[in-house]
Amino acid sequence: MIPKGSINTELEVTEDVETTRTYKITRNKIQGITDEIEALKQAIYKVLNTEKYEHPVYGFSYGIELESLIGKDSTYAQIELKRRIQECLLQDNRIESVDNFKFEAKGDEMICTFDVQSIYGEVEINKEVNI
Repeated sequence: MIPKGSINTELEVTEDVETTRTYKITRNKIQGITDEIEALKQAIYKVLNTEKYEHPVYGFSYGIELESLIGKDSTYAQIELKRRIQECLLQDNRIESVDNFKFEAKGDEMICTFDVQSIYGEVEINKEVNI
């Protein structure tokens, strides 16, 4: 038997938007839920404080290599730090750019300040690194 009628050939495409809601971590404790810019700040903090290849629970692309900068010349460390920060943060599709790097050396530490432009707005991040 051949069906009578027609088949609707026009498909409606819908796009699911992933939420950024996640657990809020405060002083090493989970305390509620956060999303958007605050969730992004937390994700940036986590990736910049996770040594790459150190923890088997994370994939090889997660984290940043900082230990290999210890004992290096400060100019080399600045160039590499900028590249490594951009490399690890730009993997997040919420982040559009990482720029305006400023470095301040204090003894055997370097304080790196930079701006992250995201789909939620701009945020300034500080990261201390042993060199």
